[in-house]
Amino acid sequence: MKVSKIAYKPLGLALGAVSGVIAGAVFKQAWKILGHDEDAPDATDEERTWTEVVLAATMQGAIFAAVKAAVDRGGATATRRLTGTWPG
Repeated sequence: MKVSKIAYKPLGLALGAVSGVIAGAVFKQAWKILGHDEDAPDATDEERTWTEVVLAATMQGAIFAAVKAAVDRGGATATRRLTGTWPG
């Protein structure tokens, strides 16, 4: 395993945690923009429809994946600028 890849591991873990927090905040705002004042439904929330539950889960997954990819890519790019090597 390359030294740069090993050195990037702690940064990658930290960026993963940060991206989760950012994605959660983005999802909450997106859910409110769609006209839902309350929190997104859980899969076992009996008072919510199938459509609402599946839509919320789909949105949350897509937002999380996009934010995580953007944050990971930014971290890798910054690592290349600082060290001259790509961490992957």
